[in-house]
Amino acid sequence: MTLSGKKALVTGAASGIGAAMAHRLAADGAHVYAVDLVAVPAAEGIEPLVCDLTDLDAVDALPADVDVLVNNAGRQHVSPIEDFDPALFHAILTIMLEAPFRLVRRVLPHMYAQGWGRVVNVSSAHGLRASPFKSAYVAAKHGLEGLSKVTALEGAPHGVTSNCVNPAYVRTPLVEKQIADQARAHGIPEDQVVEQIMLTPVAVKRLIDPAEVAEFASVLWGPASASITGVSLVQDGGWTAH
Repeated sequence: MTLSGKKALVTGAASGIGAAMAHRLAADGAHVYAVDLVAVPAAEGIEPLVCDLTDLDAVDALPADVDVLVNNAGRQHVSPIEDFDPALFHAILTIMLEAPFRLVRRVLPHMYAQGWGRVVNVSSAHGLRASPFKSAYVAAKHGLEGLSKVTALEGAPHGVTSNCVNPAYVRTPLVEKQIADQARAHGIPEDQVVEQIMLTPVAVKRLIDPAEVAEFASVLWGPASASITGVSLVQDGGWTAH
């Protein structure tokens, strides 16, 4: 119960990595604000909060008394740049980069006041590598990496750490929903997308389970976390070994 008496906030907590993170944080003793577009089922230690992260005024109204912030919410769209809807590009960067900035900005005073805080940014292998047809997602993840490092440098004198976790493809609704778009963009059947596109760059030929990511991330708020800051913890099945 390493987080007993502390509060955590997880975005995109209704499913996938976010849900796994919320439940792991609750299991570790935190009271978790589980933020999503839809109400997350209430559970012991988990308080649902409905928020659209494209509404930045609503983001600025989320709780500030947060000891562990997990920026996880994401959106994907697969399209060549010349066909990419600029409004959608803007929305994706708002959800995945500006909202995390707003949340970090909101919770840092509380973390600084108590001399302890943990910021965990769910990045991706795409925060370190690019793929075609994902301009908004790759741009947002690369930006999140930079935000995380700046937060780490500013937070260090105050006992606050900031890091990214970088998984390869995880078995989540976000990944499953992009299969049709990937098939269309690459000109292949949908049943070949996982093997030919998602698993081609990795040495470990399997999708990652969300619970694995939460378990991996838990070191960043656990007893060994004090000197882990400004880094990207890679869980990519060997993708970046190339």
